[in-house]
Amino acid sequence: MSLDPLRNEEDIKEYVDLRLGPMGEIGDCVANLDGETIGVFGGIPGELVKARIYRYRRRKRSMVTGMVSQVIEPSPHRVEVPCPNFGPCSGCQWQHIDYQHQLELKRGIVSESFSSYCTLEEVNISPTLPAPSQFEYRNHARFTVRFGGQMGFSNRITRRFVRIENCMLMAPEINEVLGGLQDKVSETTNLSVRVGVNTGDRLIQPTLSAPDIPFASGQKWYTEKLKGRIFRVASPSFFQVNTPQSETLIDLVSEYLALTKEQILVDAYAGVGTFASILAPNVKKVFAIEESASAVMDASSALSDVLNIEFLLGKTEKVLADIAEDIDALILDPPRVGCHPDTLKAVIERRPPRVAYVSCDPLSLARDLDILVKGNYRVINVQPVDMFPQTYHVECVVTLGLSGQT
Repeated sequence: MSLDPLRNEEDIKEYVDLRLGPMGEIGDCVANLDGETIGVFGGIPGELVKARIYRYRRRKRSMVTGMVSQVIEPSPHRVEVPCPNFGPCSGCQWQHIDYQHQLELKRGIVSESFSSYCTLEEVNISPTLPAPSQFEYRNHARFTVRFGGQMGFSNRITRRFVRIENCMLMAPEINEVLGGLQDKVSETTNLSVRVGVNTGDRLIQPTLSAPDIPFASGQKWYTEKLKGRIFRVASPSFFQVNTPQSETLIDLVSEYLALTKEQILVDAYAGVGTFASILAPNVKKVFAIEESASAVMDASSALSDVLNIEFLLGKTEKVLADIAEDIDALILDPPRVGCHPDTLKAVIERRPPRVAYVSCDPLSLARDLDILVKGNYRVINVQPVDMFPQTYHVECVVTLGLSGQT
C-alpha cells in the first residue's frame, strides 16, 4: 500500500482562500497559511485564489503545499493555458503567465537570490533574453512508463502518473517518438529520448525488444550541430536541452571574453566541448576540463580537426590549479550545485583577467559570486537567458573581471 497520503485520502480535501505573495524559488507563489509560509503552484503574485492544501510527508519531513483550484482576483498577466495537462503534469509551472511577465519574473528570481549577499547589492542584472520559441524547444525527454506501457510524467507533489499524448515543450521529433511508442514499452519503467534538432539524429534508451516498436533504440550516442560544428553526445553526457539558446550562450561568452590569438583559454566543466571547440579558432590554446569520461570521448571523436584543444579528464577542483600556463580567460559552466570551493580557490589564486560564469541555478551562482568578489573579482554584468520557457528555471551568463581592471 502506498504511504503517500495524497493517494490514500482522496476524501480528505482542504481548501482555503489565499492572497499570493512574491514568486518563490521553485515557481510557486509564497502565501501565508495560519501563520505558516507555504508555496502555492499555479498562481501569480498579487492574486486572490482558492487553493487546495496538500499535507504529506516526504523524506521523513512534514510538507504543506497549495495548488490553485480557483482564481478569485486574477492578475492582468494571467493567460489561457494551452496545454490540457497543465497542473496534473507539473512539468511546466508557468503556462498561465504571459511570456513577457515570465521574463520579468525570472530576472526577479535572480535578483532575489543575490539579495542575501552584501557583495552583490549593486550588481547589474540585465533584462532576461527571451527564447526564440516558447514551445517545442526541448531536445531531451525522460518519460515515466507505467500501466502496461503508458508513457507520461509524474506530478511533483501528488506523485501521480499522468499519461501524455503530446508535450508542448518537446521538439516535434520527440512527440513523434512518443506517439509511436505509447502503450508499447511495458518492458521498461523509464524511457529517455534525445534528438538532434539540426541533424535529425535520435537516441532512445534503453534498448527496446518488443516486436511492434517502430523506431530503432539503444543507440549509444547521437549528433547535434551548433555553430556549424557537429557534436557527438553519448547517453550519459550532458547537453543543453534548448539547442538555439545554446548558441545564444556561446555568443554571449564569446562577446565578453573578446579572445585573441595569443591567449590561453580554459573551459572548465567542458562537457562535450561546445564552448571549447567553437572558441578554439580565436585563441592560441584551449584547456578543456571535464570529469565525465563519456563526454571527453564524445568531444575527442568530434574534434579531431581542432589541434589547439587539450582535454584534461578530471574534476575541475583538482585540475585547474595544475595548469602550467598563465590563464587569460576562463569559462565556468558547472552543474546545478555550482563550483566546488577548491575550484573557486584556484580561480582566485590563478587570477585569470576575464571570467565567464554560466549557471542554471541562481542560488548556487550567488554563493559562488560572493566568494569570487571577496577574492578580488568584480561582477561586470549578469545576463539572464530564458532556456526553459513556461518554467521557473533560468540560465545566467555572468561576466567578471579583476577588481581595478577595466
